[in-house]
Amino acid sequence: MEIMKIGILGVAGVMLALQFKSNRPEYGLYLGAAVCLVIFTFSVSGLKALLERVGILEEYLSGGGKYLGFLFKAVGITYVCEFCASICKDAGYGAVAGQIEIFGKLSILLMGIPVLVAVIENISAITG
Repeated sequence: MEIMKIGILGVAGVMLALQFKSNRPEYGLYLGAAVCLVIFTFSVSGLKALLERVGILEEYLSGGGKYLGFLFKAVGITYVCEFCASICKDAGYGAVAGQIEIFGKLSILLMGIPVLVAVIENISAITG
């Protein structure tokens, strides 16, 4: 049922922002950013239940819990970068949005290098 609330909130926010587009476009931008922040807070509140379930999953993974940390950091970076890039695109700054997306991708790539090194070390240890 939460998805219905979020969907209605998003559509209503866009409809209100469209009303301001012709006379005061900056108000439409502010309204869109505010709706994005409200939806973002709903998303963050849902993370509590997710983290509880991940805690249960970590009990089954002996020593693999640190990789779940990498996974959640990567998802967080992706979400924040997409959020910021979307706001920049709505404001008409596509170049800035592109740079934010590139920075996010590079951050995830750099974060994944230790995991790749660990996998290569494990393969080397197994093969000999």
